Amino acid sequence: MDESAWTPIKYVSSVWDAEEERWGSDAELAEVPFTTFSPTPLIAPEYWRPAPTQSVEDFASPGRDDRGVTGVPPAAVEFGVKKNNDIVEGPDGLVYMARLPLASAPLNYLATLIRGYLKKIGSRWRALPAGKISGIVLAVLRCDQRPGDLAGGNGVHRTTVSRWVREVVGLLAARALRLDRSLKKIARKGGGVVLLDGSLIRTGIANRKNYSGKHKCHGLLVIALTDDRGRLVWVSAVRPGRTSEITACRHDKLTAKLRAAGLGAIADFGFVGLDDSGPDADPAVITGYKAARNRPLTRSQRLSNKALAAVRAPVEHGFAHLKNWRVLGKVRTDPKWATALVRALLVLTNREVAR
Repeated sequence: MDESAWTPIKYVSSVWDAEEERWGSDAELAEVPFTTFSPTPLIAPEYWRPAPTQSVEDFASPGRDDRGVTGVPPAAVEFGVKKNNDIVEGPDGLVYMARLPLASAPLNYLATLIRGYLKKIGSRWRALPAGKISGIVLAVLRCDQRPGDLAGGNGVHRTTVSRWVREVVGLLAARALRLDRSLKKIARKGGGVVLLDGSLIRTGIANRKNYSGKHKCHGLLVIALTDDRGRLVWVSAVRPGRTSEITACRHDKLTAKLRAAGLGAIADFGFVGLDDSGPDADPAVITGYKAARNRPLTRSQRLSNKALAAVRAPVEHGFAHLKNWRVLGKVRTDPKWATALVRALLVLTNREVAR
């Protein structure tokens, strides 16, 4: 080590030298930079040595015990690592990179959508390019990242990230098909049935109208339709959790639109009673047979329910793809905005699954 790297220092109290087994107050300190491969940041080590002109007799004084007079045992003195007492959070916080578990198709589609929107409104400048904005928005939707954390890592303000998210959600929700157009599209492709189901999205707004007696928790009800392969084609508006699935379907006039498109729907027992057509009319919603206390199911009825359950399995896969977006784990925003959020995720889910 170069002699010019050493800096003379003087301690207020004595310091124990383990190599020479003696105490000293005057010493020299040298700090040498180095390179290491470590997941955590390391501080350059400091090397300590006693002053070359010192001797043990220089520190002799009355009342000193065998260990010295500092009152600090040698084991409590640390050498080699500099302590870092800076705060973790704040403007100089740590920034890390993470992998986004998502295909490139939604990212490219969203970046193209943002570029077209900026060109349409005549926006000539944004804090970040469209590709980076789409990555930030997808991180919020897919991983439920806090906008403040993403803002700090990209050099923008938290409100800017929140505005980007709401802007992109509005653009995507406008591209979700309405119920009648979705049914006509399936009929043009030669489809005969759709799969119907409902799901509850947990919410942080705990009030009486959002409480679901079926699921025993607070949430928002969503009705969805998929094709026979489980591809989502339509989602309803978000309604309070206390709303029953049949009431939500009747509000959207689902059975009338199914008959107008010449399609039928297969649903679970939660939709029993939805189709109130006469006994001679073709049913628009098929739910299977439900047992009663004094009327058990026959063998043929049980086999029919088993077959319907096998046909209904893809609709569960469709909801599973939709709930891969972790922002739906617990909606903490206004329920009015939740409708646009679910429809935006419907568009992104179809882009991801159909890659």
